[in-house]
Order: sequence, then C-alpha cells, then structure tokens
Amino acid sequence: MYDKTMQSKLDLKRLWIYVRPYLKPLTLSAVLLSATAAINLSLLWILRNAFNDILVARSLAALSTHVLALFVLFLIQSILSMGHNYLITWIGQRVVTDFRNKLFEHLQRLSLSFFAKRRTGELISRFTNDVGVIQNMIVNVPVDTVKQTVTLLGGIAILFYVNWRLCLMVLTLLPLIALTARYFGKKLRRLSTQIQDQLADSSTVLEEVISGIRMVKSFVREEYELGRFSRQIERVLDITMQKTKVLAVFVPVITFLTMGAGAGVIWYGGNQVIQGHITPGDLFAFALYAGLMIGPFGAFARLFSQIKEAQGATQRVFEILDSQPLILDEPDAKPMPTIRGGVAFHHVNFAYESDIPVLQDISFEVEPGQAVALVGPSGAGKTTLVNLLHRFYDPTAGWIEIDGQDIKKVQLKSLYSQFALVPQETILFGGTIRENILYGRIEAGEEEMISAAKAANAHDFIMAFPKGYNTIVGEKGINLSGGQRQRLAIARAILKNPRLLFLDEATSSLDNESEKLVQEALDRLMKSRTSFIIAHRLTTIQHADRIFVLDKGRLVEEGTHAELLDRKGLYHHLYTMRLAGVEV
Repeated sequence: MYDKTMQSKLDLKRLWIYVRPYLKPLTLSAVLLSATAAINLSLLWILRNAFNDILVARSLAALSTHVLALFVLFLIQSILSMGHNYLITWIGQRVVTDFRNKLFEHLQRLSLSFFAKRRTGELISRFTNDVGVIQNMIVNVPVDTVKQTVTLLGGIAILFYVNWRLCLMVLTLLPLIALTARYFGKKLRRLSTQIQDQLADSSTVLEEVISGIRMVKSFVREEYELGRFSRQIERVLDITMQKTKVLAVFVPVITFLTMGAGAGVIWYGGNQVIQGHITPGDLFAFALYAGLMIGPFGAFARLFSQIKEAQGATQRVFEILDSQPLILDEPDAKPMPTIRGGVAFHHVNFAYESDIPVLQDISFEVEPGQAVALVGPSGAGKTTLVNLLHRFYDPTAGWIEIDGQDIKKVQLKSLYSQFALVPQETILFGGTIRENILYGRIEAGEEEMISAAKAANAHDFIMAFPKGYNTIVGEKGINLSGGQRQRLAIARAILKNPRLLFLDEATSSLDNESEKLVQEALDRLMKSRTSFIIAHRLTTIQHADRIFVLDKGRLVEEGTHAELLDRKGLYHHLYTMRLAGVEV
C-alpha cells in the first residue's frame, strides 16, 4: 500500500540535493547562530553571579565587571546575528532560485499530454505558494534546530550543575511534550496540504479570469466569477481557521506544560532557598534557564509544524519533477539531416484515451514542397494529425516518416528546429515586437529581422509605432490588432526558415484587408516548403496541391479542389454548406 507519510519524508530528503551546494555557508550560519545561543546562556550565568554579588557579597566592583561583560557579550551577539541573518537569507534565496529553475526546466521538457491534464493556475500555484512554503522551511528549520538544540542541551547541562533534582523535575515533561507534538503534527500536515490545494484552485480561477477578461466583460459575468473566486477563497479561509484552531490549542498546551514546570521549579527551589541549601542567585539563575528552555520547546513545536506543512508542499512539487515526458529521444536517435519535405503516414492510429480512437488507419504520402490542406468537420482529427507530425504526440499504432526516416528515430531538437507553427490564435509574448520576431531565430541580425518583417507585410505598421521594433506588444499581443499579431507570427516563422510548415489557418477571423495582407505573407512563407494547413475557410485552400478530407478520425477523401468537387462527396458537401454560410 502506498504510504503518503513515507513518501513525504522521502521528498524532504530529496531537497538535500538543492541544499548540499551551500553546505559551507549553511554550516557557518549554524555556527554563528549556535554562538549567539551560547552567548545567551553566558548572559544568564553572568546575571546569576551579579545577583549573588548584589544580594550576598554586595560588591560594587564585581557588579561593574559583570555589567561590562554583559555589554561586550551583547555587542558580539549583535555582530554574530547580523552575519547569520544575511547568510541564511542568501542561502534560502539561492536554494529556492535553483529549485525553481530546475522545476521550470523540467516543466518545459514535459509532453503536451501533461499540460492537457492540468490547469495553468494549479501549476503557477506550485511554483509560488508551494515553493514559498519550502523556502520557509529551508531557511528556518535546519539552522534554527541547531540553535534550539544548543540552547536546550546547554541549558540542561547548566541546570544539572546548579541543582540536578530541579533539572529532573523539568525533564519529566519532555515525553509528554513529544507525544503532544506528534498528535497535533498529523492534523497540521493534513490541513496544510488542503490549504495549498485550495490555493492552487483559487490561482486557477484567477488565471482564467485574467486571461479571459474580455469574455468575462462581454458576457457580463463579473458577479459569477466573483462568486466562483469567493467560494474558493472561503474554502481556504475555512481550512485556515481549522488549522488556526489546532495551533491555538497546540502552542498554549506546550506553553502550559513548560510553564507548569516553571511553577514547580519556583515552588521547590523557593523551599531550597528558605532551607539554605541553595543561594538566591542559584534559584534566580535556575528560573531564568528554565524560562530560556521554554523557547526551544515552543520553537520545536513551531518547527515541527513547518516541517509538516512543507511535506505537503514538497509532495506536490516533486509530483511535477517525477512526471516524465512521454515524447523522448530514443537511445540511438540521430540528428535529422536538412529536411527536403517528403512526408508519409503508415497505418497511423491514435487515441488520447485508450478506448476513444481519434485517428484510425491513416496512410498517405506527400511530396517535398507540396501544400496540403486538412479539411473535415469539427472533431475529425485535423489538429491531432498535425500534432502527430510535429511529434507533440506519438502514434498508438503505425509510424510517420519524413524524407524516408521514422521521426521516432531522430533527435527531437533537430526535428523541431526545422519546423514552424503558425496557429490560428497567435501566441505572442509580452515583450517587444523585436523580441517576438527574433524568437524565430534569436541570433539573427537586424537586417534579417527587418527582411522577415517586410516579407510578412509587417514592417510598415511596425514603423508607424513611435518606438518601432521596440514597441511593447502587451500580454498575448493585446496592444496589436488580430491582423498585426498574425503578421508578426508569420515574420517569426519566416525568420526561422523552416523546412516543414504547420498552419492552423491564420485568416479565419480577420477582416478583408487584414486577410489579404496575411494571405500574401503566408504565400511567401509557404513557397518551396512542405506545408500542412488546417482549413477553416474552404475558399482559401482551392489552390492547395493536395486536400485531405477527414471524418471521424479516418481519411475519407483526397485530391485537388476540382477533383473533390467532381466526386460530390463530403468535401463537396462541406464546401457548398460553407458557401451558403452554414457552419459545419
């Protein structure tokens, strides 16, 4: 049976990989903090001697000496604390930075199937909320544990030296405190995990509303979205208050147990002073040290709570790191030579879910340089076919060749570097126009970038902006029109100079003027390249070299526009329906 508690402990141990490179500064920080704890113990011992000198010896000179010693120790302690605070903050930030970089790197390696099953807000929450919890634990737990251990062990040693009977009275509460911490710790871990899960859900709602704010406003759904978000936040509040109730009981119970020990010490020690067995200074010191030991008990309870909270966070983060990409280079994969553009599907089947086929027995061949249009009703498998050719997924049966080579036998990077994708919904990043075009080939020069923009009919509108190529496009290109975004995407693809081109028809949602400019740019982009076009407007693919008609995952027709119209089959039906303005 899968043991979640054991797995959580293993995940915490795995964090050591990210802490280990900073072991030296971490050790130094622990030494500095231990030294401050030792000084705390020394300060109380000096106070004990000063108390005796005041009440018993009444020595002014000794009192002055003790005060000077206190001042020097305070100064040293302040310097050590400054060094520790800087070091531990730097270590925590460095470890979390490395951890986030590793997480981001791994996330980019995962296949599309991973992202298809998860929501963006959930993943963002794991990057922010969960990693923040892990950072808090990394910063506080290891070094603070050392400090509290030094304080506890040092305090016990001094208490034994002062009066071993009083010390044993205090130590009898340790097993009870440990059992109490264990009992409450299980509840805290469960509630902390639930809080992080609910925060992930609320982040998802927030991300969806922000990215779809136009739709929210257009449908007047502000109140609906507020209700959806409020329900998530209320769940977070409810669980947080449950956790607060547990902590509200947990910490006072620990404090009560330690304070009870203190009361016992005062009662027993007071009797010892009255009977002359110990000095007032010894009792004063013992009470101070016993009070100082309350700190470690409370701190251990707090650290224990942080560890339990971090266990849930690490489990969720390592769930991502343990996810493996389904699309990988085979061990003997070789680089793909320069692609000429010949494509062949051999009895290809595919299903996202094992019992729901999406493509069935697809076979065809395409010559280099041909423009191939994919046509069919919604859900026919057009996008899936392109995804398989792009090797975002692998077929569940059959195989795909480019220039006679099985694409599973070549290295992914060498394959992807010769592909370009121009989707229907243009994806731009939130930087400048320059950065978005150069995304196609980052090392390209200024003249190459401008040449690509001109070929995409984009240069003129770019130069009309006051900042030209340095104009900020905004998130997802919100500062540009649809036609402008499409032409930037085409310029990016032209700059990459791909051998194989995938177009999710880029003109379906544009006005006539923008469509004409984009279509001209696409014609230049497609020249001398093998192109696969997912067609939404059938009137735009009349000049395609080949048209493949898909229906319910099968290739039911293929030919030129004229040939398919003559056959009076599905293509003819779709074409005439679209001309009549009927959406199919």
